[in-house]
Amino acid sequence: MGRVQDKVALVTGGAMGIGKACAMTLAREGARVLVTDVQDADGKAVVEEINASGGEARYSHHDVTQEQQWQSVIAEVLAAYDRLDLLVNNAGIAIAAASITEMSLEDFQRQNAVNLDGVFLGMKYCIPVMVENGGGSIINMSSVAGLKGSANLAAYSMTKGGVRLLSKSVAIECAQAGNGIRVNSVHPGIIDTAIWDKMMLNPDSGANTVDRDGIAMAMVPGAKLGSPQDIANGVLHLASDDSSYMTGMEFVIDHGLTA
Repeated sequence: MGRVQDKVALVTGGAMGIGKACAMTLAREGARVLVTDVQDADGKAVVEEINASGGEARYSHHDVTQEQQWQSVIAEVLAAYDRLDLLVNNAGIAIAAASITEMSLEDFQRQNAVNLDGVFLGMKYCIPVMVENGGGSIINMSSVAGLKGSANLAAYSMTKGGVRLLSKSVAIECAQAGNGIRVNSVHPGIIDTAIWDKMMLNPDSGANTVDRDGIAMAMVPGAKLGSPQDIANGVLHLASDDSSYMTGMEFVIDHGLTA
């Protein structure tokens, strides 16, 4: 316990799934957490759960594609805690398409805005605040899809590959600047989260027939389906001082899928 004691963390997309697990884990380990999302009811429920269990958390509505909202969230963090030590750029969406030729430009741009613009804006506005505190840790959520190609998820893979190289490049910038900020990307494998239910693999019927266990059986050594807590444990390590010599790296948590 206490691996991030008294640190201040911002977790985007913290209303459910991996983001929720990250927020609750960081709070349990002593961080004060600002949870942000566009799903207000779920986000507020996460904060209530954290506070009821003895942690400290706040919630803010936050569309990560909107620059002004990033400015407002940073202002809220500083007003409440006067510092920021940890950023978990977790907010993301996945939009599947039978073929890249069948994907609409609107969906392509929307996915890019959430998955890449949101990460860019997070670093743009959080790094200066972290510098004032002598440094911090930025953890950008990518995917195993950012390490290898994925049919029907070509545009998603593009965004997650972009997160990977954006993280590496900013990590080098920060290291060369000597500002004490570390930047790493996390690459989950097949994880049991609601993102599978929102890909709209069968838009004509309005149904989604994703079999998560079946995907894990087909792709993951040992056929093991991961949990959000598996990813949150890795995020905790990158957030803590235990990882003080880790920056610019890909933290792959996939039970051997990419092995």
